[in-house]
Amino acid sequence: MSIVLDLKDRFRRALAGLTDGPDEWLEMIRQSQDPKFGDYQANFAMGLGKRLGRPPRQVAAEVVGRLDVAEMCRPPEIAGPGFINLRLRDEWLVERLAAAAGHERLGVAPAARPRTYVIDFSAPNVAKPMHVGHIRSTVLGDALCRMLRFLGHRVTSDNHVGDWGTQFGMILYGYKHFLDAAAYRANPVQELARLYRLVRQMADAASSDENDASLAAGLARRGDGSEAEGDSPVFVEQKLGQSPNIAQAVLAETAKLHAGDPENHRLWQEFMPYCREEIERLYRRLDVRFDHTLGESFYNDLLPEVVDDLLRRGIARTSDGAVCVFLEGEAAPMIVRKKDGAFLYATTDLATIRYRMEQWRPDAILYVVDHRQGLHFRQLFAAARRLGYQDVELAHVSFGTVLGNDGRPFRTREGDTVGLEGLLDEAVRRAAAIVAANDDAKPDGPELSPEERSRVAESVGIAALKYADLSQNRTSDYVFSYDKMLAMNGNTATYMQYAYARVRSIFSKGHVDAETLRNGSGPIVLEAPAERALGLELLRFAEALDLALADYRPSQLTTYLFELANRYFTFYEQCPVLKAETPALGESRLVLCDLTARTIQKGLELLGIRVVERM
Repeated sequence: MSIVLDLKDRFRRALAGLTDGPDEWLEMIRQSQDPKFGDYQANFAMGLGKRLGRPPRQVAAEVVGRLDVAEMCRPPEIAGPGFINLRLRDEWLVERLAAAAGHERLGVAPAARPRTYVIDFSAPNVAKPMHVGHIRSTVLGDALCRMLRFLGHRVTSDNHVGDWGTQFGMILYGYKHFLDAAAYRANPVQELARLYRLVRQMADAASSDENDASLAAGLARRGDGSEAEGDSPVFVEQKLGQSPNIAQAVLAETAKLHAGDPENHRLWQEFMPYCREEIERLYRRLDVRFDHTLGESFYNDLLPEVVDDLLRRGIARTSDGAVCVFLEGEAAPMIVRKKDGAFLYATTDLATIRYRMEQWRPDAILYVVDHRQGLHFRQLFAAARRLGYQDVELAHVSFGTVLGNDGRPFRTREGDTVGLEGLLDEAVRRAAAIVAANDDAKPDGPELSPEERSRVAESVGIAALKYADLSQNRTSDYVFSYDKMLAMNGNTATYMQYAYARVRSIFSKGHVDAETLRNGSGPIVLEAPAERALGLELLRFAEALDLALADYRPSQLTTYLFELANRYFTFYEQCPVLKAETPALGESRLVLCDLTARTIQKGLELLGIRVVERM
C-alpha cells in the first residue's frame, strides 16, 4: 500500500461520525509541497468545518485526537486555520525501505480488488504507413497496459485496426487504374500507400460534390488525423480528368468489397499480409505487443444484427431513410446505417462493445484515441448505456496533438505527414551522435564497442521519443523537438537512462554484487537530510502509480521518476558512497543506490522504455 493510501485509511476511521461522506475530504490528503510543513498534509478541516458550522482548528483537533498514526508518524501538528501536518518517523521509513530493498516488487503491493480492463489503442489505418499521429495512442496505451498489469489487474489489449473501410475502396480503385506493377513487386506497402494518397488527393480535389463529402466522412475514422500528400497537383489534376466521378467509383469499390465481390475480396486478402507486417515491424521496434488485433473486418458480419437490435428495442429509428440513434443533449443523431444501406464506424464500435462484453467481461474499456473524436465517443457511450451496458466503465482516454515549431500539426518541410519510421530513424541517428560524444569524452577513453554504441543509440533514441510523449499532460498539445527530448538534463528519457547508468557504475567501480547486498545488508541509516529525502522518495513509487492510473495519465509517473533522479543526484553529491565514513554507512548508502536503480528501471519498464547499463 502507498503511504498516502495508508494515511487515508487511518483518516477515514478518524472521520467516522463527523461525516457520512469522507471520500471528498480524504482527497485533500497529499504530499507536502514544502518539507518544513512535514511530509504529508491533510487540508480538509477548513471545508469540513464550514460544512459542520464549527471552527476549522477545532475540527482538526478532534480529528487528530481520533487519529491512530503513532507508530507511523511523529505527533501531528495543526498549523494556521486548520492544516494537519504529518512527518513520518525515520524508523518507520527505515523499516519500509528495508522491506522494499528485499522485495521483487520494490514494496508495491498488488491491487486489493483487481479489475478486468480492455484497452483499445494505436488503431492505425493499415492501408498506409503509420505516421506521427499514431505515436501518442500507441505509447500511452502500452504504458497503461504495463502499469495496470504490474498492479495485478487483468488486461486485454486490442488493436482495433482500420482494415475494411473506405480507405480500401481507394486502394482497390487505385490498384485497378493507376498501379505501377514494378513498384508493387519491389515494395508492395510503399506502392499501396502511393495509390491511397493519389486517390485521396483526387477525391479532395473534387470535394465540392455531395458524394465526395460522404467519402470524406467515411475516411474520418477515429484516431487518424492525417491528410493526403505525395503526388504533385498537376499529376493529380491529370488523373482526376481521367476519373471525374472518383467519389462514386471509390464508394462502389468499397461496397463491392463489403458485399463479398470475389475479385475485391481476393485483392483485399492479398494486400492485408503486406499491410499487417509493415505495422507489426514498427511495433516490434517500439516493443509494443497486443493480445488481439481485431480490425473492422472482424465485426462486419455482426453489423446487421446490431442495427436490427437497436430498431427492435426502440433505441434507433428511421429518419430520412437512415437509421439513427437520437441522444439527449446532442444536436446531431448517431447514424448507424445510411439510407444506401452502408454501415458506419459507430455501428462497428457498438458491435465491438457487445463482443468485448460477451467474450472478456471487462469492468472497464479504455479507448486511447485523439481528442478530436470526443463527440463520437460521447454518442457511442450513451448508446451503449441504452443497450444495457451500465456496469462497465467506458472511458475515452483522449490526447492532444503533436505540433511543429509553427504551432501546427507536425509535418515535414514539404508539408507531408511525418512517417513514424522516419521519426524513429532520426531519433536514433541523433542519439548515436550523443552516445558517441559522451563515450569519447570519458576520462579513461571510450568504453563502448561500435556494436554497443549502435544498441545503446537504438535504446536511447526510441526511449527519448516515447518519454517525450509520455511526460506531457496527455490532454495537451505539445511541440515536437529532437533537441529537447534527447537533452542530458531535464525531464527526459536520456537523463533518466543516464541516472540509471550512473547508479550502476558505482557497483562496477566498487566491485559490489548488488544481489548479495540485497540478501544480506545491514540496517539502513537516514541521518543526513539527503539520505532521508531519497529514502522518502523511493517509498512514493506506489503512490506515483496510483496517481498515474487515477486519471490514466502516465505523466504522473514520469514526474515521479524525474524527482527521484534529482533526489538521487543531490544524495550522491552530499553523501559519499564508496568512500563513506564507515563500512556500515557505505553499505546503507549502497542499498539506497541499488533501490534507486531498480525503481528507475521498473518505472521506465512500465513506460515501455529500456535502460542501458553504460552510455
